Amino acid sequence: MLNSRYFPSSLLVFAAITASLFPAYGQDKSSSSNVPVTTVVTVLGPKYTAPPALGKQDVNVSEGKQKREVTDWTPAQGDKAALQLAIVVDDADNQDVATQLSDLRSFINSQPGSTAIGVFYASNGTVQAVSQFSTDHEAVAKSVRIPLGYTGAYSSIYLSVMSLIKGWPVTGARREILLVADGIDRFRGDYPISPDVDSTIGNAQKAGVIIHTLFATGVGRVGRNSFRLNLGQSNLSKIADATGGEAFFQGFFTPVSFAPFLQQLDMVLKNQYWLRFATERSKKAKGELRSFRVRTEQHGVEISAPDRIFVPGP
Repeated sequence: MLNSRYFPSSLLVFAAITASLFPAYGQDKSSSSNVPVTTVVTVLGPKYTAPPALGKQDVNVSEGKQKREVTDWTPAQGDKAALQLAIVVDDADNQDVATQLSDLRSFINSQPGSTAIGVFYASNGTVQAVSQFSTDHEAVAKSVRIPLGYTGAYSSIYLSVMSLIKGWPVTGARREILLVADGIDRFRGDYPISPDVDSTIGNAQKAGVIIHTLFATGVGRVGRNSFRLNLGQSNLSKIADATGGEAFFQGFFTPVSFAPFLQQLDMVLKNQYWLRFATERSKKAKGELRSFRVRTEQHGVEISAPDRIFVPGP
């Protein structure tokens, strides 16, 4: 027969053990509500000069008014330097760009061995590869050709870029695009803005792809229309800014030389960091794109980053 005088003490022991378990469970549940997210950011000094070295303690990340913990800040160098750079040339570019293609070939040949470069031509809402991603830069440079100088049935540079991103496998390397185009959407139109610009930005941000743009004059009447040219350049600038890239242009004409802009792009690619921070997991089943900001208090330093990052769901 169980002695009733021991029963209350047994309950107390059981209650103490049970109570001790609940805080641990609560901590696990709280920590599991956070998820690490990673992106690539660029750090530069004034006028595309090399910046001073930045440490993790020099960087602040926030979502709205919420400060986020930076868990990793690693230079994209050494074993973290791998880069896949897609050079996308719009086949609707005017063939006058032929005189600048030697600059593009020189840029390709100057890239480090850690950079795999692919060359693609955009037309009819898709891209055709003349060179798949390769570190044989000499062979890649030789594949660069003059654009065809015509518009296809579905001539939208934005549909073409989205097609490239959709079929681009994730390898763990940085993934960036140099887009050579006038930014005019000849398929859907771009007043007040091409409906595919925001979709291109969203696709790039979700995939973690940075897009740099280099303006080149396109063919046809719209390529000579200053109003449409202004809209096209605005599109290119918007995509570059939103994805953490750079927009290069010189008035409404193809630059006399691509070399100065490609030198600036080279400086960008050599001064990038892998940034990881912890944020609250999305409550949406498919995840979501969430706005964030990266800042530093270091004087004379500019940080470029995408304005949104993909946060996975449950």
